[in-house]
Amino acid sequence: MAVVGIDFGTLHSKIGVARHRGIDIIANEVSNRATPSLVAFGPKQRSIGEAAKTQETSNFKNTVGSLKRLIGRTLNDTQVQDVEKKFLNAKLVDVAGTVGTEVNYLGEKQTFSFTQLVAMYLGKLRDIAAVELKTGVTDVVIAVPGWFTDIQRRALLDAASIAGLNTLRLINDTTASALGYGITKSDLPEPENPRHVVFVDVGHADLSVAVVAFSKGQLIVKSTAYERNLGGRDIDYALVEHFATEFKTKYKIDVLSNPKAMFRLTAGCEKLKKILSANAEAPLNVESIMNDVDATSKLSRDQLEELIAPVLDRIIAPLERAIADSGLTMDEISAVELIGGTTRVPSVRARIQQAFPGKTLSFTLNQDEAVARGATFACAMLSPVFRVRDFHMHDINHFPIKVQWNATPTDPDDDTELVVFPQGNAIPSTKVLSFYRKEPFNIESVYADPSLLPGSINPWIGSFTAKEVPADPKGDATCVKLKTRLNLHGVMSFENAYVEEIEEREEAPMDVDNAPEGAAPPKKKRIVKKKEIPFVSTNTSLDKGKVELLKEQEAQMHAADKLVMDTEDRKNALEEYVYDMRGKVDERYASYVQAEEKSKLLVALQEAEDWLYTEEGEEATKSAYVSRLDALKVIGDPITFRYRENEERQRTIAQLRETLNNYMSQATSGDEKLAHIDEKDKQAVVEKVATVQKWLEDQIVRQAERPKNVDPVLTTAEISKKRDEVIYFATPILTKPKPKPPVVPSTETPPKKDTPETATPPNGEAPKTEETTGPSEMDVD
Repeated sequence: MAVVGIDFGTLHSKIGVARHRGIDIIANEVSNRATPSLVAFGPKQRSIGEAAKTQETSNFKNTVGSLKRLIGRTLNDTQVQDVEKKFLNAKLVDVAGTVGTEVNYLGEKQTFSFTQLVAMYLGKLRDIAAVELKTGVTDVVIAVPGWFTDIQRRALLDAASIAGLNTLRLINDTTASALGYGITKSDLPEPENPRHVVFVDVGHADLSVAVVAFSKGQLIVKSTAYERNLGGRDIDYALVEHFATEFKTKYKIDVLSNPKAMFRLTAGCEKLKKILSANAEAPLNVESIMNDVDATSKLSRDQLEELIAPVLDRIIAPLERAIADSGLTMDEISAVELIGGTTRVPSVRARIQQAFPGKTLSFTLNQDEAVARGATFACAMLSPVFRVRDFHMHDINHFPIKVQWNATPTDPDDDTELVVFPQGNAIPSTKVLSFYRKEPFNIESVYADPSLLPGSINPWIGSFTAKEVPADPKGDATCVKLKTRLNLHGVMSFENAYVEEIEEREEAPMDVDNAPEGAAPPKKKRIVKKKEIPFVSTNTSLDKGKVELLKEQEAQMHAADKLVMDTEDRKNALEEYVYDMRGKVDERYASYVQAEEKSKLLVALQEAEDWLYTEEGEEATKSAYVSRLDALKVIGDPITFRYRENEERQRTIAQLRETLNNYMSQATSGDEKLAHIDEKDKQAVVEKVATVQKWLEDQIVRQAERPKNVDPVLTTAEISKKRDEVIYFATPILTKPKPKPPVVPSTETPPKKDTPETATPPNGEAPKTEETTGPSEMDVD
């Protein structure tokens, strides 16, 4: 059973697997440990991950990124319109109330929601893991930002289901990093005196910070804070705007008006940022940025820090907020761990340092892979297959959740809302709410403070409707218990509703006749029963029917992609065979082909080449390429067979001769170790060896008389068969074990062992027995 953890990133994602008594971050099909978070669409197939990155420049309008940023959002979300749009080239549209994209796929315009796009991408990660592990992958833990809301988390769970994955847990990324940090520590203190560590994660698109208390066998998240639009891409965009202004004056081109030019400049600025992280100055070169202009410029680190000052200024606020919410002083913080690629930028590290005066920033975790490792640890802990060190995680939610309802005359008070899971509430958590009602009622769950939510996400989470309420025998309002839960994924739901019925039963009656005078009357036993109330609960998750439909569509697209890749592979194999055989038939295979064969083969190769480059050959089916290749091999295989036989014949002959000589020398050596073997058996080995040796010499002579361009009479398969034949015949005879020496009987009489019944007296006399069956008679005179 595979155990897989996924760090779902904005720019790229990483896959961790538990194996070899540890955690490995696996490589994809091109040996990269990070897979680009991209999905692209073409006229024949989809391209996902590395394949999408390869053709991003030429197909940028149909290449979609920012998957993590847009899943669970709506098209009119302010953050989508004001922030995310400038980082995307694909067209955004509304798909069933959520944000989606319109692309050109299979020659026509099609729309996909970001839930579907994420499902496609997770399917790719699933396939990468399956190839590496050589087994199917179903159970995963996915790391997500702690600021993901209920609707975003549910959308990601739906995407995983569409991809055929069972999500054991959605884990907050900083919590995953903390788990990877703490589970390997053997020197953690007792719970009374925990070690406090701050984790600061600055990635491609956001900044996350968590204050975590570590003690033996557990971690407790004390506080979290986020800056959802602060990361490496914001630094890149500041550079893009700077150079776009410069190039407008220098080259008279407007880069910001041309999406492809923007894309090329962004790629150049990203490289420039990385170079400036280690150097004081760096050049920028963008070939053919637009209008055949090759743009060049340069920038110093000081200029970079000046350009990105507005971005840097937003770093300190979430760090201070997390420290304040934790209730800790700076002296109580043991370490500050930095993770995320953007923490490599010196100016970013400097700003983080300002928030932690007197503290040394630590880099003990792998900055790029810490989250994936932690998610994999979490998956291993939830899997019954792996034994993992006992380590408990106590995570918290970031946004307060309340329930609200309409006032009714039966309410004992005037309140119409209640905060059920406040900010910082433990995850998972279950709470039971009591409502006094006489008739069916409705409850809604919403985020208590919408201003904390990213963008303009709808604060609505879900609703609960009790279909009927049992009448109270006394005519009062019935107390309905409503169970709510904030589960491991950070998703809030209404679990069930019930009414408690109390019965009083008398205990077993006493025997009144034998009861002592003044005894107490029999006690009554109180029994509480729960009666379930039928209810309807709604939330933002897709209904099961829709998920199954999308899962079927995804399976069809996956199968179509595989067919296209297999077809392309067979086409390439045919093309390769044509060029390979044409070159070799005049060189390497020249001595092994007859003139008639050569002529026939060259004609067939030319016909295949001509067909390949026709419209029919370009758009042929997989079976057409296979049949064409098979037809060519009918002519070409005899030629390659002769060549291979000639190349391998001497080696196999040498192996056979070595075997024959070995057995002949053993059978005729007179070695004492083989003296126990019957001479007839040894002679049989000698005769067998001689027979095969004569056959070999005769066949070698016959083969020498034949030209190379004729099928051989002595094949390597026949030689190997004869060698096996000799081995199977001679080995049992020559390895016959030596018989054990016969046992010589001893002439000495073994001493008799004394037994309790016939113990030998010391004087050597025979033992005397006495009858004890009855009394003996005595002669009395």
